[in-house]
Amino acid sequence: MSFLQGLVSNDVTAVAPGRAAWAAFLTPQGKYLADFFIFSDGERFLLDVERLQLTGLVQRLNRFRLRAKVTVCAREELLVYVAWGDEAPREAAVTAADPRLPGAGWRLIASEPLPSNAGTEEWDRHRLSLGLPDGTRDLEPDKTVLLEAGFDELNGISWTKGCYMGQELTARTKYRGLVKRRLMPVVVEGPMPKPGSAVMRGDVEVGTMRSGRDALGLAVLRLDTLDAVLTSDGARLTPRVPPWMRLAEHAN
Repeated sequence: MSFLQGLVSNDVTAVAPGRAAWAAFLTPQGKYLADFFIFSDGERFLLDVERLQLTGLVQRLNRFRLRAKVTVCAREELLVYVAWGDEAPREAAVTAADPRLPGAGWRLIASEPLPSNAGTEEWDRHRLSLGLPDGTRDLEPDKTVLLEAGFDELNGISWTKGCYMGQELTARTKYRGLVKRRLMPVVVEGPMPKPGSAVMRGDVEVGTMRSGRDALGLAVLRLDTLDAVLTSDGARLTPRVPPWMRLAEHAN
């Protein structure tokens, strides 16, 4: 536990069977490298991480292992599921509520395939409707700052746990009100822009499109453009501030 506690953005001591945490691993300069959910099955910690980030995260964590009596390894045979609805799933798996928002549902880690009635497209629509980021589809390694991506409001940062790598810049960004742009849900009228496409206000670039599906998307936008007419790749984008997002304290 102490090994992770000094490396990630959230408080690992809060993790227990049935209770997960969402956290990020940062550069020393406070820039995003990877995010993941931390579970406990009572004997070990399990990190639910995007497959594209898996190898790099294992390598980075092992660099910091030094003399710590921990083993860090990939368990690619384990399967990750998400579920949402009125009741928690009862399958035999390591299960915890998604700690970001009550409406996000649950996350499950299983060693065998579980029955499913929805796929990745349905999950995409659900999490986009809530404004939740999905790994490197929405967050840019070596570039994204956690407060730009909603980690504060979505319970991805502990402000009381003490030091971790990148903590100084993260705290300074919050307390000095340095956030000038946010990863923002957008309604898309027209063809879905490709990820990475520039978002324009007239002939001025004011943001970048990230993931999207079925007229819903996420885009990194300057906060002073949320009431403007925005376009990207021939589509019109209308920012939609979700109920959980706090802008006033970061807008100045």
